[in-house]
Amino acid sequence: MENSILIFLQLLLAHIITDFVIQPTMWVRDKRNRKGASVYLYIHSLIAGLLTFILLMRPEWWYIAVFISFTHFFTDLWKLQFSKDNLKIFVLDQLLHLFGITLAWLYITSNFDNVIPFLGDMLSSKEALAIIIGYLLIIFPTGFLIGKATMRWQNEVEDDLRKNSLDAAGRYIGIFERILVLTFVLTMNLSAIGFLIAAKSILRFSDKSETGARKQTEYVLIGTLMSFAITILIGFLVRQVTL
Repeated sequence: MENSILIFLQLLLAHIITDFVIQPTMWVRDKRNRKGASVYLYIHSLIAGLLTFILLMRPEWWYIAVFISFTHFFTDLWKLQFSKDNLKIFVLDQLLHLFGITLAWLYITSNFDNVIPFLGDMLSSKEALAIIIGYLLIIFPTGFLIGKATMRWQNEVEDDLRKNSLDAAGRYIGIFERILVLTFVLTMNLSAIGFLIAAKSILRFSDKSETGARKQTEYVLIGTLMSFAITILIGFLVRQVTL
């Protein structure tokens, strides 16, 4: 098992070095402009395979390096077909790279036969299901619930929020804060929740001299306390199931 994890980490390290450490910005621009005609696309893909070969330290696995080069090339070529390299495309690109790495790892370690049993064990585990459900609840339904509960005050602060806040920033802040709070509860790092509340208070509360600042502060405080209360409750319920 330990050797299997080591192999995966070696494959992942080769990818990280290739994509983020040694790839010059000039290569990225050239690939973006010339797409499949860029010589740097081919060099970049060959480097991915070469680093894989070096880090695995097993010459007999040369075909894995070739496989990584091909999957890296075609994944990057797919990514270059899009006019903008936004967050969605970046995440999908990295997931495809990770999928290719995982396939190579499963083949090397002969773990293909264990994939279905592993998924079956996870889906039949009350602990795993409780944790998955907990995170899904705080990411999706909780946000809608808080939005509905605070709707009566939204009209009073809507103009101020539109002028003084980034588009949809509050929603994403809420999602990430609930993920952190749930993680703190599940790992019993409850003191970190207080630090998170203090940090958010400093960043979000407006200067009281601003017009409508008091209403905006109260609105944010209500939403924050509801968000934290619901997430902490869900966290303790999940812990009860997993104990």
